[in-house]
Formats: sequence, structure tokens, C-alpha cells
Amino acid sequence: MVTEIRPSTTELERAVWDALATIEDPELPIAVTDLGVIRDVSIDGGRVHVTMVPTFSACPAIGVMREDIRRRLGALPGVDEVAVELSFAEPWTMARMSERGRQRLNHHGLSVPSPGVEGAVKCPFCGSTNTSMENPFGPTLCRAIYYCLDCKNPIERFRPPAD
Repeated sequence: MVTEIRPSTTELERAVWDALATIEDPELPIAVTDLGVIRDVSIDGGRVHVTMVPTFSACPAIGVMREDIRRRLGALPGVDEVAVELSFAEPWTMARMSERGRQRLNHHGLSVPSPGVEGAVKCPFCGSTNTSMENPFGPTLCRAIYYCLDCKNPIERFRPPAD
């Protein structure tokens, strides 16, 4: 008879966070941890409970992210069950996004406001703030389309949730 060696809670928690850092939003090149949608992880034996704060309540990517989280975490040694709960107790804000995540999105060509900074939209291609909104509705709920009047590039802007 072979006895299964289970990881300690601390080891399992580290493995869970490491796995979460590899799961990307299906619409953006950013990990769910860098996006700041993971609010909490709790572990009780082989049960893992993840609480997510969606960027928008009707975000169509949430279902895909939840399934990716269940699948990836469920494959970890010592995990018997994974629950992924959505929390609307506090709204997601861009302040939850990591600096690494902001840089990845900017490198991808997406304009991301700095924490606590409102106002001009900065072009991720040339750095100009001489931009104008072309359409408040981008390819996803979390993006709007702007245009840089200096370098003539269209810009996708990561939008903060509506107040």
C-alpha cells in the first residue's frame, strides 16, 4: 500500500498562487493575478477556494477564467476540490492591477491609466497625450478606442468600470 504524501498548506498555497500567475485573461495578455481579479485564496485540506472580483459584472471572459482556474488548480498535487466564487462586495478598480500587468498591457499596445491618475490618454506607441476618443465601445467591455493625433495610431484604452 502506497501512502500519498500531501503538500503542507503553505506549500499548497504557494503552488496555487504560482499556478494562478500562469492563467491569463482570455481577452488580454495579462495573468489574472496581475489583473488583480483574485481577491482571496483559502485552503482547507485538499479544498481550494478562490474568490474573484470581476472587472465588469457582465464580463464574458469570467466564465473562461473560472474554468481555467478550476482546471489548473485541480491538477495540482494535493488538490481534491476547487471552488471559484465571484464577489461583488467591492468593485474591481485599476488600482488592483500590478505594475507588471500595466507594463505588459502597454507593451501590447493598450493604454492603461496610472493608479489614481485621471485625464489625458497616453499613446502607448509614441507617448503623446494628444489623443481623442473614437468610440467608447472597444472590442471588449473593458476597452474603448482612441486615436493618437500625433503618430496616427488607433489605441485601445483599458477603461475603468463605470461609477
